[in-house]
Amino acid sequence: MKRLLAAVVLFLGLTGLAHAAADAALTQQVNAFIDEWHDDAANARLAYFDKMAKDGVYIGTDRTELWVRDDFKSWAKKFFERKSAWSFKATRRNVYASHDKSVIWFDELLDTPNMGPCMASGVLRKTAQGFEIVHYQLSMAVPNAVAGQVTRLIGAQSKN
Repeated sequence: MKRLLAAVVLFLGLTGLAHAAADAALTQQVNAFIDEWHDDAANARLAYFDKMAKDGVYIGTDRTELWVRDDFKSWAKKFFERKSAWSFKATRRNVYASHDKSVIWFDELLDTPNMGPCMASGVLRKTAQGFEIVHYQLSMAVPNAVAGQVTRLIGAQSKN
């Protein structure tokens, strides 16, 4: 059985189907890119949207918030006319990559002044010009101890 398991792991590794944490250099590059993206929003710089792929998707915390980049930019215009659109500061981030490092995905724990702790995950595509965000999903981190209360509030809101 151990030999079979070792053979499967070796096969997956050799075929590139297995994924692993990204190497230190790639992780540093990804962290810098995502931190700058968050800083663009914190300073209401439209460069924020340039970091997203044209076909990139952003999923917000509300169930109606599912946009491709240009629709997201139109929706967020009012926020980017202010001094700061929103502020997300990563307190933890895990970075992973495909075997050839052309696709990178990450998850992050965020400190936000307006929504409290949030979690997010994203997918980057590596191009000749650098990284671009193809998918990002934000969610509020609801403690299990209060999940029932939150569920009831959402249910009451949905009936209105």
